[in-house]
Amino acid sequence: MTIYLDHAATTPLRDEAREAWLAAQAHVGNPSSVHGAGRSARAVVEDARERVAAALGAHPTEVIFTSGATEANNLAILGASAEVVVTSPLEHHSALDPARWLATAGAARVIETLDFTALPERAGKRGLVSLHWVNNETGAVFDVPGIAAAAHAAGYTMHSDAVQAVPYLDVSFAGSGLDTMAVSAHKLGGPVGVGALLVRRETRLAPGVYGGGQQRFRSGTLDAAGTAAFAAALDATVAQREAESARLVRLRDRLIEGMARLGEVMGPGPAGSAPHIVNAVFDGARSEAMIFALDQAGIEVSSGSACTSGVVDASHVLLALGRTQAEAEGALRVSMGRTTSDDDVSALLEALPSAVERSRVAHGMPRHGRGEP
Repeated sequence: MTIYLDHAATTPLRDEAREAWLAAQAHVGNPSSVHGAGRSARAVVEDARERVAAALGAHPTEVIFTSGATEANNLAILGASAEVVVTSPLEHHSALDPARWLATAGAARVIETLDFTALPERAGKRGLVSLHWVNNETGAVFDVPGIAAAAHAAGYTMHSDAVQAVPYLDVSFAGSGLDTMAVSAHKLGGPVGVGALLVRRETRLAPGVYGGGQQRFRSGTLDAAGTAAFAAALDATVAQREAESARLVRLRDRLIEGMARLGEVMGPGPAGSAPHIVNAVFDGARSEAMIFALDQAGIEVSSGSACTSGVVDASHVLLALGRTQAEAEGALRVSMGRTTSDDDVSALLEALPSAVERSRVAHGMPRHGRGEP
């Protein structure tokens, strides 16, 4: 039986989401059509919009459905038309690369920093701060509401990729102070291919996709079944979030204790650590070899983000945090979710020493390391 510990990459589809998708998919109709079938499809979409808004502390008109968080991040960052963008080198590529493209194109001055306590002067230009709520590789949590307040005081708008935060932290769009926020369905038990960008009603973005104008600045036929499944998954996630987060904190602490005997566990972020992610660096080992050894043992983990064409490479996050190339190439990310059990954690901790040792031997590392004589 396979043990899945890569929930930060994607999560198993919830029964509620599957049932909602099947029920909505049984009906034909384009949500933009004015006949009965179209109106019925539109009702499904608008019901989903209201439920997503309620679950995330937003107004329904602030919910723009997208194909996922990658599109949402791109829409927010490119659509802000900012002349100064302040972001972090730790961001997911779907938020970091659009900002870097703006710099390459000469469209904006882009500042990458790890310190958001003092924002640079905008010199009268439009400014955007873009910072994820939870880092998808290390689990570090950032004080997004506090930084949003500071950003607004300095004259910036603020965007956050909240993909890893929504399933496990108390996230309220209204309470966050954010102007835009990205969410993805498949990271919380919904289907792949649907997400949302929350956009404060007074915020204006340039269109990212032109066409029929179905959603203000985001054109395209809406996926009624996908939005229904997204809403169902989000409802279930929020209803169980407090209890599930507490359960995962206990498992996370077990993982940290066990993994720290073999390597160096990455520390918390400015506002703590998410309940579901543990990342550790193992001296002399290589991520790909450890992942392969654990996979042979029926345990699935990763080295970091899954959005890099399936390539196991040094983490840009760890490199930006000051790790050497060799250290960044010897990291493992374990990410848990609602299907993770105590037995799963025990199995990983039992299999991990052998996986680390095999990787070290394969790469010419002498037998030593934490916890070994």
